[in-house]
Amino acid sequence: MNTIDDLGDLSGKRVLVRSDLNVPLEDGRITDDGRIRASVPTIRALADKGARVLVTAHLGRPKGEPDPQYSLAPVAKRLGELLGAEVAMAEDTVGPSARAVVDGLRDGQVALLENVRFNAGETSKDDAERGAFADRLAALADVFVSDGFGVVHRKQASVYDVAQRLPHAMGGLVATEIDVLRRLTQSPERPYVVVLGGSKVSDKLGVIDNLLGKADKLLIGGGMVFTFLKAQGHEVGKSLLEEDQLDTCREYLARAEEAGVQILLPTDIVVAPEFTADAEPTVVPADAMPADQLGLDIGPESGRAFAAALADARTVFWNGPMGVFEFPAFAGGTRAVAEALTKVHGLSVVGGGDSAAAVRQLGFDEAAFGHISTGGGASLEYLEGKDLPGIDVLA
Repeated sequence: MNTIDDLGDLSGKRVLVRSDLNVPLEDGRITDDGRIRASVPTIRALADKGARVLVTAHLGRPKGEPDPQYSLAPVAKRLGELLGAEVAMAEDTVGPSARAVVDGLRDGQVALLENVRFNAGETSKDDAERGAFADRLAALADVFVSDGFGVVHRKQASVYDVAQRLPHAMGGLVATEIDVLRRLTQSPERPYVVVLGGSKVSDKLGVIDNLLGKADKLLIGGGMVFTFLKAQGHEVGKSLLEEDQLDTCREYLARAEEAGVQILLPTDIVVAPEFTADAEPTVVPADAMPADQLGLDIGPESGRAFAAALADARTVFWNGPMGVFEFPAFAGGTRAVAEALTKVHGLSVVGGGDSAAAVRQLGFDEAAFGHISTGGGASLEYLEGKDLPGIDVLA
């Protein structure tokens, strides 16, 4: 696959960059700018080459039409602060405002198009409708650079179809993500430990299935652990539970034993009577949860056990928090795992999404981790062995 350096002289050329700027907003305020900061190096590199940089991205899940709550205007402001230069903001994606903004760009300047998902063609399952929208996007540029790793698992107009219409290359962020994922899947240095959390087992089925033959240990926490505990016959109270996955969990536990892969489940759980920030926490054994309580974090004993299991690891992939880290009383398990990853002598990968948000919210130095991914869903699909349309199209 081509990189930016393979595109030749970009001075004066209009370069359309697909970035992932899907950041969380609260009352119009960005609460975590990690994805914007991750996008800056590629955008800056193109501007330094004299390109006229046109960034396209999405925010949230609008219904294929303009919705003010999902405007990228706050992102344009923050991107300009990080670049140290004003970023022009188009009021649409492929309409008159976008064309005027593109026409007004000078060499080395950067502009941002409005939310690409304000257009139904972006996410359409109909190839013709998606292609028609891609035609209009491609008409704004001379070259396409794919740098939004968080969306490369989506067959969408600004990710997939535009690349078929313009000379293209992958940006530095995507190149780094693919390199890291290859290191996780092709002869990883051992011991190789995978830590999985988050709310649902069903979100991680493919990863567990694929990694049972590759990882040495799987550490499981978060809301998904209660389906595993229930599968072992334990009471899980009012905790999150996927009844339809109990047999699957039993199968995974049996397969892991046969393959010599250790699946480590928590031995204690932090429970509370309700899901609130000020709920009174109690630590109970994982095999003796009260029926009127719900689990909101792995317990301190489990945190220490998970840290010990990571101590000799040479390769670690972590996706999904161990508990409701947004509430201080239930952040201990996630903090213990994050702290252990900072001490790994080898490759430590924080697999995007909530895990990356947790690392930042809990105050860890991002430089202490080998790699913090920007694409949780894309990372998981790669580790499942699935094809990523936005990568395949760049070949």
